[in-house]
Amino acid sequence: MSGQFEATVDIDRPIDEVFAYLADGRNDPKFSPRVQRIERIPESPTAVGTIFRSTVKDAGMKTAREFRITAFEPPRSLRWAEESKNIVTAAQGGYDLEPLPNGGTRVRIHNVLEGHGLGKLLVGFALSAARKDAPAFGRRIKAAVEAS
Repeated sequence: MSGQFEATVDIDRPIDEVFAYLADGRNDPKFSPRVQRIERIPESPTAVGTIFRSTVKDAGMKTAREFRITAFEPPRSLRWAEESKNIVTAAQGGYDLEPLPNGGTRVRIHNVLEGHGLGKLLVGFALSAARKDAPAFGRRIKAAVEAS
């Protein structure tokens, strides 16, 4: 079983600035309390093929995560796929950005969660939690970008 969650948020910053912030996955801990640490490989600007390795904490358990950037189209679109072998993974996800007339940016984040092995039984719970948190997640992204 798999399913998608998404959130949309308007950020009071220009699209180029928002894209640059979100493209540097090392900023994720500033808006995602799950992320304990993260590194970018190689240590150069994000591009297709860049990998972000992180340690996250979900439901009291720490897991290692590895995401590869699969599409990079500044300042409008960024896509990733999780390559780690966890019981629930973000098979694909991304950010879609559009400029707003007031100079701000609308951001849509989306992830497709997928269960593997025992995770097929748990993915429904993970999706429910992610969908419930999606509006707050969008607000955390907005606050982090605007504070940067």
